[in-house]
Amino acid sequence: QVQLAESGGGLVQAGDSLRLSCTVSGGPSGWYTLGWFRQTPGKDRSFVAGVSWNGAYIYYGDSLEGRFTISRDDANNTGYLQVNSLEPEDTAVYICGASSLLVARYAKDYRYWGQGTQVTVSS
Repeated sequence: QVQLAESGGGLVQAGDSLRLSCTVSGGPSGWYTLGWFRQTPGKDRSFVAGVSWNGAYIYYGDSLEGRFTISRDDANNTGYLQVNSLEPEDTAVYICGASSLLVARYAKDYRYWGQGTQVTVSS
């Protein structure tokens, strides 16, 4: 059974940066497209970024490219999301997922999910 575990969230100030990690266990991360979503109370998960299993495709949610950078290190079964110039509007639970699709922008495309890591940005 594939399991994902996020880490790296926390309470930060506006303008700070964070690097979130997603560690994959129970199977090689290189088999899966990795994606990041974020979710606030009462709302659906919204797509942040994805990187295909072969690294050939990197894609971002609307208006997010620039401050967000997704990457992967399959030697360590880990995916990353670097977030710069954090804004209060970025406050959310950040959740990583694993998909068997090459390009996966929707939550329904993901088979495995982590529990999420909370990011809170104060102004």
